[in-house]
Amino acid sequence: MTSPIRTVSIVTPSYNQGRFLPETIESVLSQEGDFLLDYLVIDGGSTDESPEIIRRYDRRLQGDDWTVRCRGIRFRWVSEKDRGQADAITKGFGMAEGEILAWLNSDDTYLPGVISKVVALFNHKPDAEVVYGKTYFTGENGEILGKYPTEPFDPERLAMFNFICQPSTFFRKSAYVDVGGLDTDLRYAMDYDLWIRMAEKHRFEYLTEFLSTYRLHDLTKTMAVGDSADNQKEALQTVIKHYGWAPASRVYGCCHHRLKLIFPPALARISILLVPLSLLFAMVRYIHLNRGIRVKDLKTINYRNLRKLFMKQIDIFKEY
Repeated sequence: MTSPIRTVSIVTPSYNQGRFLPETIESVLSQEGDFLLDYLVIDGGSTDESPEIIRRYDRRLQGDDWTVRCRGIRFRWVSEKDRGQADAITKGFGMAEGEILAWLNSDDTYLPGVISKVVALFNHKPDAEVVYGKTYFTGENGEILGKYPTEPFDPERLAMFNFICQPSTFFRKSAYVDVGGLDTDLRYAMDYDLWIRMAEKHRFEYLTEFLSTYRLHDLTKTMAVGDSADNQKEALQTVIKHYGWAPASRVYGCCHHRLKLIFPPALARISILLVPLSLLFAMVRYIHLNRGIRVKDLKTINYRNLRKLFMKQIDIFKEY
């Protein structure tokens, strides 16, 4: 019989996000419930006010100037150069003491009571090894813009679209260790790659509640045109690596973002031109990657799937 969850470890990787960091930290430290909170902030040697912000919360906790709403908080942090986000998260998880792990980026937040709900679900369903829920997209000032289109778990569907939103995902440390942790060579798809590897061996549970907020702003990796193109490329490579095939919807998304990157900005905004060209290039690329056409893939080429991959994120997720 699985023992009840006692400790939850949250890792926040951070680099020069001082303007958002206090809200992130407070959303974690304010969690309440019957669990011990092990919170690690792994800063990559920020040159802004981030180290002093982290120090301030450390002093408040050490000086009993913070109301602890759970069974106890252990707060640890480092500020030193690293090899990027995945490296920072891996470092944090290596220090973590909890049975349950999660990471929350330094511009995202948890909603109140989230960790307590997740712990209750893990305890109620001891065979669940990954729990994920819904997420709000917010703007730079915290205003709600829409919601991430999460879905009930389906491993084959996961190849076509990453419906698991990272800030609303928690997993057992044993499952994380079992699959070998994060691939630190990945810049964009480290979470997606982890979900796919976990899905091969471990049970996912979908919690149909909002658990976190995901902030969209100019410095978000998924917002910039160049980053979006690289993100799509890395995600496609990840799918091919694990599934052995290239879904039509993902090939289209990759081609669309690449063309959008190389087009002059004025032309890139003309959908009537960009979409047909993207489809043409995607068809050629798809046949090359798969050495033919998979009949099953034809069913995935629909309006709903394509919108998720090629439109601006704010426009996509308003409707879900």
